[in-house]
Amino acid sequence: MGKTGVLILNLGTPDDPSTSSVRRYLKQFLLDERVLDINGALRNVLVRGIIAPFRARSSGKLYKELWTEDGSPLKHYGYKVRDMLQNRLGDNYLVELGMRYQNPSIKDAAQKLREALVDKIIIFPMFPHYASASTGSAVQEAMRVITEWLTIPELACVSSYHNHPKLIKVFADNARKFDMEDYDHFLFSFHGIPQRQLRKSDVSNYCLKNSDCCQSICESNKMCYSAQCYDTAFKIADELGLSKDQYSVGFQSRLGRDPWTEPFTPDVLKDLNSKGIKKLLVFSPSFVSDCLETTIEIADEYHEEFLEMGGEKLDLVPSLNDDPLWVEAIEDILKPYL
Repeated sequence: MGKTGVLILNLGTPDDPSTSSVRRYLKQFLLDERVLDINGALRNVLVRGIIAPFRARSSGKLYKELWTEDGSPLKHYGYKVRDMLQNRLGDNYLVELGMRYQNPSIKDAAQKLREALVDKIIIFPMFPHYASASTGSAVQEAMRVITEWLTIPELACVSSYHNHPKLIKVFADNARKFDMEDYDHFLFSFHGIPQRQLRKSDVSNYCLKNSDCCQSICESNKMCYSAQCYDTAFKIADELGLSKDQYSVGFQSRLGRDPWTEPFTPDVLKDLNSKGIKKLLVFSPSFVSDCLETTIEIADEYHEEFLEMGGEKLDLVPSLNDDPLWVEAIEDILKPYL
């Protein structure tokens, strides 16, 4: 019998922080119809004619701040997790890493599994919460690549794992590395998505029918991105013994004028400041690896904004990166599929 392949998927990163590489990355990313889900002709004009040309330089500056001697943290930790998971699973498995945008590509990673004659491929997106623009896009690309092969192996896919006990525990353990008593409040900041994408994904006519529909998981919204985010926050808070008044939930990275998931994290920061909160510890459970949205947006930009409001400190709970407990959690999440 052949091996079982594990195809780890993540969003992607520019090959380097140069303007040309960032422009190339932005084009591939924003031309994805699951990411910018508008009319195709308009999307093409906006991305090629406006967004990529004018945003590449400013985004490149941010990537230069993010870049380390090991390159992109997302790619660096992706490779480390791949190798650590390979060591845990052993010789009967082959683990590869593929990025939805840029390199290493999903096509190249899948081809390595094909050449190894694996009998089965398990697709594992590095997104704890399901969203069409992240998990959906990455899985769709993996399926597009694999279904072009004449011989298609057995396939399995992990669609979400937002409430897996070991995932919750490793986020909580990272927070315990701080002096929890030294903070006035705790904030869970998740990446936002347009509300229209929540509605498009809803087949039960349940989405956004009331103001708190996302704050409990049920059969109708079990695959709702926002509901899964709230569930993660509630479970981490329970693991840490936090009461409801000790933490808040927000959504960051809003773009454009269309309604996005709410409340918006900068608005939450303003509200907390108005209530006299001075010391804040922030979680970012959407991301399992350091990236622009954690290292730059939260740790730098939100930190600076909070201090300017009169806050005393805003600290970020580290991403999971190459934490051995995170790799152990991945193995546990994969067990039903192995």
